[in-house]
Amino acid sequence: MEEQNIIFTVEPGGALRGELRVPGDKSISHRSIMLGSLAEGTTEVTGFLEGEDALATLQAFRDMGVNIEGPDNGRVTIHGVGMRGLKTPAGPLNMGNSGTSMRLLCGLLSGQLFNTSLTGDGSLSGRPMRRVTEPLAEMGAVIGTTETGTAPLNVCGDQPLRGIQFDMPVASAQVKSCLLLAGLYAKGRTCVTEPAPTRDHTERMLTGFGYAVERIGAMACVEGGGKLIATPVEVPADISSAAFFMVGASISEGSDIVLQHVGVNPTRIGVINILRQMGADITLSNEREVGGEPVADIRVRSAPLKGIVIPEDQVPLAIDEFPVLFVAAACAEGETVLTGAKELRVKESDRIQVMADGLHILGVDAQPTEDGMVIQGGGANCQLGSGRVESHDDHRIAMAFSMAALRASGPVVINNCANVNTSFPGFVESAQKAGLKIQN
Repeated sequence: MEEQNIIFTVEPGGALRGELRVPGDKSISHRSIMLGSLAEGTTEVTGFLEGEDALATLQAFRDMGVNIEGPDNGRVTIHGVGMRGLKTPAGPLNMGNSGTSMRLLCGLLSGQLFNTSLTGDGSLSGRPMRRVTEPLAEMGAVIGTTETGTAPLNVCGDQPLRGIQFDMPVASAQVKSCLLLAGLYAKGRTCVTEPAPTRDHTERMLTGFGYAVERIGAMACVEGGGKLIATPVEVPADISSAAFFMVGASISEGSDIVLQHVGVNPTRIGVINILRQMGADITLSNEREVGGEPVADIRVRSAPLKGIVIPEDQVPLAIDEFPVLFVAAACAEGETVLTGAKELRVKESDRIQVMADGLHILGVDAQPTEDGMVIQGGGANCQLGSGRVESHDDHRIAMAFSMAALRASGPVVINNCANVNTSFPGFVESAQKAGLKIQN
């Protein structure tokens, strides 16, 4: 059956105002289900993201015999089965569009006693999986892939895993987390060293569930054979979802918006750091820690932006936010240069090429490079063009171009927006409430 083509039509102009709480953090929602299921006792989760990606993780653990109640308005109750309590699923586990689910589960399932198959949609089935299957093989895991190293993945159970020391060639939180989760089942110690900091939600949450994680500089280590103890998890609002409104408010005159209870983990705030370097007016208030994760309310007011050379040390901290940061660059004064972001080419779409194509349609001089983009911004008097752009079924592309309409000369029409529900259910309603003139 052909999936319905949801089209966003965004009228030009407007400003973003008021207070808004975006849905829960996707990364933390995934991990709450995984660790809660393997814990001893009952884990109560609040603020859970009821998007398709996180729901795919939830369903996978239900399929492996875990009793999970909800989600109901972000509340989920997980009756943990312990480290060895998962059961053989009746069939393949379908991860939908979620690379996080597939890569993290690949590590976790390598330590189980049963065989499992992981499948996904067309987009996920084209994404590279050798980055996790090869280091897992060094640990003793046996995982079958296609000839090109993609899904479906067939994970052979009952393989003795051994701890390894792995130096990641590319900064990736998914690879790091996958190996640490496999390390829970390995004999000895598993250590992962990253070339640049990436999100550390797995390490924080393991610690919250009572599992010791040793962190030495850029290295994180776990010792196999421990156990997880159930603990409440409060999921903060997702900074990746908040980023669309941060950019929208920055580029549209008269905007003043407060994004409530947003996770501001130091490994995720690249978007704030980059926008501030570009001249954005962003202030954090009500800073506090919730369940081991720092959160804050973020106020963003419109401000003239300037082009910058984006520091490469910020790239892993903002890897999911670049589609909308490209829109900010299009409205900035002067040139913005991104390098060191080749990872963007193997996301839900080739985000470098797809954003360049869409920006060209809107009249922006955006030159894709192998590992980034060079964008000539229009400055204070910038007016983007109008037209129909392709999201290529990529949720972040669709939402980024929605915000571009704030500075467009006419309507921006965005094709194939169904996958916005993977990370931001209710996006259209939230955007309308904030002042974006969007319809679907």
